Amino acid sequence: MDDNGHSPSAHGSFSEKADSTYPTLDVDKARDKAKAASSEIYDMIGIHKGKATERGPAVSLCDEDSEHLYKTRHPWSVYGVSEDELKAGFQRLREELPKKGWKIVDYGPANSEAKSPSLTADSEKDRFSVNAVLMVSTPSNPHEKEPLLSVTVVSGCWRAPEGTDLGTQY
Repeated sequence: MDDNGHSPSAHGSFSEKADSTYPTLDVDKARDKAKAASSEIYDMIGIHKGKATERGPAVSLCDEDSEHLYKTRHPWSVYGVSEDELKAGFQRLREELPKKGWKIVDYGPANSEAKSPSLTADSEKDRFSVNAVLMVSTPSNPHEKEPLLSVTVVSGCWRAPEGTDLGTQY
């Protein structure tokens, strides 16, 4: 756990301190915040001639109180450029995150057969974590067919406003 009480899980998601409160936030506003965090990450990667997946942030329930608490999860990737460009984008992300208020809490090979480079960082200014995995050819996976940089932005838990039916949010 870092100085801000952030504790990443194996998937890079944000965990709450036991004594924290959950700020109330409208689901659409939480989605907007997740999109803004993803946009900031995309700009740090700096591969604007590549392609990026378009799917927006999803909402999932928090185990602590699945009737009132939810989090956002925004998986996306950058692809359609060379492995060298993806590697450079991953390196830029690694260098820029700390400059933009993110603390890198995990860096190294992913826990996969390919041992792809991976990093996890927690925002020091908002309730988000990011996990980025560089899926390119590696010594244990020498011929990656579809190289890409996979990114997942996950929020901490938010409290839905009174009267919100989280069962209808996706």
